[in-house]
Amino acid sequence: MVAPFDFALDRELWRWVPDDISLRVTRTPYVPVEVSLDLARLVSEHETLGEAVRALGASEPEVIAYACTSGSFVGGPVGERAMCEAMTRAGEVPSLTTTGALVEALEELGASRIALVTPYTESVTQALEDYLAEVGVTVTGRAFLGLTRHIWKVPYRSVVDMAREAVVGSADALFISCTNLPTYDAIPQLEAELRMPVLSANQVTMWAALRRLGAHAVGPYQGLLLDRREAGEAHYVRDVRDAYEPPGETREVSIPSIQALPPVVPMGPVAPIGPMGPAISPASPASSVSSVSPASSVEPLPESSTESLPEPLPDE
Repeated sequence: MVAPFDFALDRELWRWVPDDISLRVTRTPYVPVEVSLDLARLVSEHETLGEAVRALGASEPEVIAYACTSGSFVGGPVGERAMCEAMTRAGEVPSLTTTGALVEALEELGASRIALVTPYTESVTQALEDYLAEVGVTVTGRAFLGLTRHIWKVPYRSVVDMAREAVVGSADALFISCTNLPTYDAIPQLEAELRMPVLSANQVTMWAALRRLGAHAVGPYQGLLLDRREAGEAHYVRDVRDAYEPPGETREVSIPSIQALPPVVPMGPVAPIGPMGPAISPASPASSVSSVSPASSVEPLPESSTESLPEPLPDE
């Protein structure tokens, strides 16, 4: 399930999905409110979630994912669990949220100290910090844009700059919040530069949903998606750092180059067509996943195209 004005997901979610998995999406009804805690509460009401799940029911999904970060952290850990229970009751299938997926990913990584990047205002960013504190995760540094709309237009370069600003002190990982913020092609460069796992809202949502199916998310040079080298031992945090600089050994690192993105096809205003988030189930092959080829140096990240775009609705 996704919000009607979240356009980044349409370009990104499928890129983590294997060819033999189908991704089905429905949107929640339009809410004329700018990005804020009020909007987060409105798009996470249980009645709205139930309608979204029922809209997806005809496709017989095996997992329901609520793809909205703020909507799933605004009620705290208790509220997030209640959302999952409401969706599971409505669809009788396993359900998850973006924020719940984040906590699951951090546990998988063994990460309890993170740097945080958000496009939100300070109050919404603080609400996410409060949620993380409740589940035992410390934010060591943060950077935010203070946006209340047009989040989907933020270019990769701004995301990278914020990440560099946020990583201060000793952090185990970096989290880039908001499912309406493009991140797929920024993750490899940031992991290579920062020497730590980099998580994003869309990435953890798809990773957790696919896990429920016994499937693996696809994506080159992303620490969260690495297989453990020795089952039951080193966490991905150590694996990612060692992949670039093994202990006791200094070597030149081959860092992936970032391919230019295809032209962005703006979604434009979206009519209310029902509830929110992706439904996932094994089915017919989906679109093929773009590949990234290794290179000896990092090429500049592409800027998101914002030419000739229609005036969008508010963002998640």
